[in-house]
Parts: sequence; structure tokens; C-alpha cells
Amino acid sequence: MHAGQLEVTVPLVERLIRAQFPEWSEYGVRAVPSHGTVNALFRIGDRYVARFPLQPGGPTRVRRELEDEAEAARRLHAISPYPTPLPIALGEPGDGYPLPWAVYTWLDGTTAYDADVAGSMSFAADLARFVLALRAEPTEGRVFTGAWRGGLLASQDESVADGLERSRDLIDVEALARLWASLRETPRTEADVWTHRDLMPGNLLAADGRLAGVIDVGTFTVSDPAMDLQPAWNLLDPVAREAFRTALASDDAEWRRGMGWAFAQAIGCLWYYVETNPVMSRTAHHTLAALLTAV
Repeated sequence: MHAGQLEVTVPLVERLIRAQFPEWSEYGVRAVPSHGTVNALFRIGDRYVARFPLQPGGPTRVRRELEDEAEAARRLHAISPYPTPLPIALGEPGDGYPLPWAVYTWLDGTTAYDADVAGSMSFAADLARFVLALRAEPTEGRVFTGAWRGGLLASQDESVADGLERSRDLIDVEALARLWASLRETPRTEADVWTHRDLMPGNLLAADGRLAGVIDVGTFTVSDPAMDLQPAWNLLDPVAREAFRTALASDDAEWRRGMGWAFAQAIGCLWYYVETNPVMSRTAHHTLAALLTAV
């Protein structure tokens, strides 16, 4: 999916585990099919999952990022009303893999990509309960300081313009450009709150039509409350979308900022993953089409 992407195989993971975590050496290792774009995933027995960063980088920087992710995961786990993964260990570079890597608890469930929950009022209510629980946690004065999505919509202008230009053969970019010009000016008066920031269908686990867990939790931080409205357009159908909004009591400004954040993520994924991760690209197309019909 990425230039210079690292190759991670089951035999490599088995060697790393034998060398660094011999207490797990008798556990079976198997690759986990995933539409994710950041890590290669491998089950370690039934309880754990190893996450190997796919893109090259400096080991010191990657270790710091993994440590930050682990801290975010522990904080989220403490406040989430639904299961979230907990960090178990941090692996070191070795035996053909050049970066640190992480081990987390495994959560059972079917990703929302594969579960029939787009029209589920119960699933929408569960999502709202999760988002509200995060928003209720005191921020103790923290404010968003990251470079990724979560501050001001206008900060995404350059990447959105690039995405629109690269997507001319994939979707109606003229209509999308007009929509972005409107969304990016949406005012905001609310303070930052705790947010997951990446509520993609692949990060939502379902069981029996209900939310069973939330994964890929390293982006958890304080940001614009509207960041966590993404499922309204990347997953839910119009009826469930309205139920989600009602449960969150989102006013027009927050709702439109949520549209803007969903737009900014989708327009970057649409062209980038069109060949290397078709599920991500199709989800982006679905999101943008939903946004166009929602205005």
C-alpha cells in the first residue's frame, strides 16, 4: 500500500517471539486479514495480537509513537463503556524487522465492514453511547496540538485540494469542491473533548447487531467533538444516521464539522488506496457520496 512498505511474515513473527517473548513461543501465530493501512496484524494464540508498523521510520521515533499509543489505549480503556484493546508488551527490532512493534489484547467480533449494521438503530445508539462517554471525561485543560485531523477544518485545505485533483476520474470533484468550500467555514465554539478520531468501519466490532468493541485506539486524544461523527457517513444509512445525531444532540454546526472531517479523511483515501486497498477506497467513495446526498 505504501512505497517502501516493510514485509512481515508469519515465520518472521515466530522468530521474533521466540527471541523476545519465549513464554509465548508455544502459541500459534497466524496472520490477521485486515483492511488497515498502518500495521500488519498477527494473532499470538487466542489472547494477543501483534501489530507491526508497515512504513519505514527511525526506530527511536517509532518507539516513541508506540509508547504514546499505549498510553492513549490505557486511558481509553479506563473510560470506554465497550471493550477496547490493552497494551501488553513492546517488541524490539530484530531478525529482519527494523522497528519496534507492539502486542495488545485481542478482541473478538466482526468488523462493521462485514457486519450488517448500517441500518441498525441499536448499533447507532451504541456508537452514540461510546462517543458520549468519551466526551464526558474531563480534559483537565488539554487542547489539541497535533498535526493530524482534529483542530480546525481549514487546516485540511492543502490535502483536500490535492485529493480532489487526484480523484478527477473517480468521483464528481466539482461538486465535492463546492461542498468543501462550504464545510470548511463552519464555525466552532465548543472546547476540545476526548475523541477516538478514527471511527472507521474496520475499527468497530459488532456481535449480534450491537457494538462489541472499538479497536485501533492509538489516535485517542482531545480534539474537535465533531471528529467522532464519522460513522454517520462512512457506515450508517440515512435513518440510522439521524438516530445517531439525535442521540448525540448534535447541533447544525457540529454536524457540518463532522461532515467536514469525514470529507477530509475520505478524499485522501479515495485515490491513494484505489488499487492497493480497494475496501478503503470504496469506503471513501461511499462516504463522499453520502456527504453529497446529505446536503
